[in-house]
Amino acid sequence: MSDKPIYIVSGLPRSGTSMMMKMLEAGGLSVLTDNIRTADDDNLQGYYELERVKAMKEGDTTWVEEANGKVVKVISALLEHLPANYQYKIIFMEREMMEILASQRKMLERRGKPGDPAEDGKFAELYGKHLDKVKTWLVGRSNMDVLYVRYNEMIAHPADYAAKVAEFLDIPMDVGTMEKVPQEQYYRQRK
Repeated sequence: MSDKPIYIVSGLPRSGTSMMMKMLEAGGLSVLTDNIRTADDDNLQGYYELERVKAMKEGDTTWVEEANGKVVKVISALLEHLPANYQYKIIFMEREMMEILASQRKMLERRGKPGDPAEDGKFAELYGKHLDKVKTWLVGRSNMDVLYVRYNEMIAHPADYAAKVAEFLDIPMDVGTMEKVPQEQYYRQRK
């Protein structure tokens, strides 16, 4: 196991993971991203993704060594594929489910693939079960420490959450700059 933890931002897509990545970058952490997916109308501040993360399901975890002491985004469905020989500090983003679904639908509409709001209940149930399964799995992982952050509360109280995140990571961070990242103008899909 490496002596430096790998910092992970996780959660469902559209749950505030990109905003948290930007906060951590503003606070002084190095981000591991390839900048392939750039800012657009759905993520005005950028996506902060590393395409290679998606290949973990197929066994490609060679990039993980590069992540020591850095932060990388890993959606909740891929957490189980992280190699066990590293220590992880995971900031897991949570958001009101109907806001996540509305945000996903809006993103699909912009790409010419309109979603059906009538299916929200079905997807809310599926996502809810997925999150329960992931959280239960995380409890049993001795190499993974997790801080759950409510997106909706973070927008309302950014200073409090910047301080909580810095305390959880247990590294020197520029909390004053971090707290300026979450802004009401970026909170567009509300329940």
